[in-house]
Amino acid sequence: MRDWKFNGVDFSTYPYYGGDDLGVSYSKEQTNIRIWAPTAIQVELRIYRQSIGGSAIRIDQFEKAENGTWIFKLQGDLNGYFYTIKVNDGDWLNETPGVDARAVGVNGHRGLIFDPEQTNPGGWVNDQRIKFDHVTDAIIYELHVRDFSIAPSSGMKNKGKYLAFTESGTRSPQGLKTGIDHLKELGITHVHLLPVADFLTVDESAPDKSYNWGYDPLNFDAPEGSYSSNPNTISRILELKMLVQSLHQAGIGVILDVVYNHTAYTRRSYFNQTVPGYYYRQKPNGTFSNASGCGNEIATERNMVRKFIIDSLHYWATEFHLDGFRFDLMGIYDLDTMNQIRAMIDTISPSIILYGEGWTADKSPMNETWRAVKTNVSRLFRIAVFNDDFRDGIKGNDLFAQGKGFVSGQIIQEENIKFGITAACFHPQIEYSYVEHSKSPWASEPWQCINYASCHDNLTLYDKLSSSCCPKASEEELIRMVMMAGALVLTSQGIPFLHAGVEMARTKLGDHNSYKSPDRINQIDWTRKGTYNQIFRYYQALIGLRKTHPAFRMNWAGQIRKHLIFSTEYQPGVASYALVNHANGDEWKTILLVFNGNRHEITFKLQPHIYWRVVARDTSINPDSTDYISGTEIKVSGISMLMLVEDYFIHPMQFSEE
Repeated sequence: MRDWKFNGVDFSTYPYYGGDDLGVSYSKEQTNIRIWAPTAIQVELRIYRQSIGGSAIRIDQFEKAENGTWIFKLQGDLNGYFYTIKVNDGDWLNETPGVDARAVGVNGHRGLIFDPEQTNPGGWVNDQRIKFDHVTDAIIYELHVRDFSIAPSSGMKNKGKYLAFTESGTRSPQGLKTGIDHLKELGITHVHLLPVADFLTVDESAPDKSYNWGYDPLNFDAPEGSYSSNPNTISRILELKMLVQSLHQAGIGVILDVVYNHTAYTRRSYFNQTVPGYYYRQKPNGTFSNASGCGNEIATERNMVRKFIIDSLHYWATEFHLDGFRFDLMGIYDLDTMNQIRAMIDTISPSIILYGEGWTADKSPMNETWRAVKTNVSRLFRIAVFNDDFRDGIKGNDLFAQGKGFVSGQIIQEENIKFGITAACFHPQIEYSYVEHSKSPWASEPWQCINYASCHDNLTLYDKLSSSCCPKASEEELIRMVMMAGALVLTSQGIPFLHAGVEMARTKLGDHNSYKSPDRINQIDWTRKGTYNQIFRYYQALIGLRKTHPAFRMNWAGQIRKHLIFSTEYQPGVASYALVNHANGDEWKTILLVFNGNRHEITFKLQPHIYWRVVARDTSINPDSTDYISGTEIKVSGISMLMLVEDYFIHPMQFSEE
């Protein structure tokens, strides 16, 4: 049995290879393959006609090359053939596609030699990224490829596939828009796809027999085959590009969730079957460390690991015209690697969005001082992190189903809410000792903060509120809570992030960890768009407000401190503030927002001698309203947002006293 402990190994002595030709380089005349395997004493290449089974039709030996690499040149046109690589570093290791494979056969066991030109859909050369002046203009919608279309109610033909995103004109049983038409109707700017890099647990030959979110990576540079029409061919590449192209044509950017922090296998991973031990961090006793909670963690600080990640992201960004990346458990990555990623991405397009989870799932042997955790975000260059302080303040602790937050009636959450409203930036009117998780601001600028109420992890927002408030909460109250949570996220500074289906009260039937649960749990049930159309229309209006009014998306923390003023009159369960003096160049002079998380109506005092126009009240939003009030106080319903504006479109006869 091989000793998988690495006591005494100095990985820093391993040579660095800086070339851009690792992996397979195809032409009709010859195919070149180069791998980095500095501990190898022999490397073997095997060519197959099929992706599974059968014997190799030829076996060749790689030649040793510079800086720990091995190379082989295959003469002739091998387009459509499969290959494996086998390393001997004293013992023969397992056959793999190599760590740099960009196309694989079914279930990712063998690499596929392919012509990259054949993977481009028609018009691909004209495909363009979605660009904004400021990242705070983005409105992100997190979505799983299969969940999007798999339900019978989706109206889509290519159920569970990349190609579902290319279908227009789809409708729910009630005749409402679904699919890409729904995304356009809602108004979001970016779709964030859960992992689409080839992962382990779904059998690509029978994708309907199992389910997974995809956080168990196998081949980092090859698209997942279960979402394609034929996982044994280049269709997995072509059809993912068609997805991107379709969303771009709809004016929607595409962000990929990337999982470089760990691998599905540890001992049998393609990393460990190529350069044993090198790609992973170890504990002092030499065993694998586990900050991912999945059995291992990647050593991002090592030169060739860092190069692998940067090269991989460069490939995805350029080959698939992507608009952003979300880093799973970014707290495992070292700061230098993340900043080098940003620098590389900027050479492609500065508009590409980068963000991640600013935490780990367990302890890491690398000191937190050097890792990309939330408290170190000021040391990251134009990379954002998720605001879990705001998330838990809105709905209660994400890990405790019965825990309540601001929208579910828990008082003493007001400072958590203010913390999110200001995008985790310093504001002199916040009492940080009352913020639950962070006792000081961690963001220097609003574009470093991703504000959200829910995501794929844990209960959906509707299920969380149902669990924490039932049996006392009525369905009407649950609807109002979902609406107010959306109002908080979409009117706050920073970058708003929505979990797919939140706009129709998505449920996973109470499943808090549905990563491998069946479709009936994870699918988006499009009939709920009709049942909860009031919520959909409210979210649609909120998105419209945010896109129209720059006051809700200020670019700099100094602007927030200058233009955002919190009410000084404290009321339990109430958060209120004004955006003043044409914040961020907004046409509205003053915008007053009052969030009442109580179950009961409150009275809110107004500044005298100002005529206010009502834009949002109770469960309705109308930016073109002509409903004016002039008085010194106003009633605010329980579980609701009130929005008043001071503008210059005043008609005295329309004033009403309250």
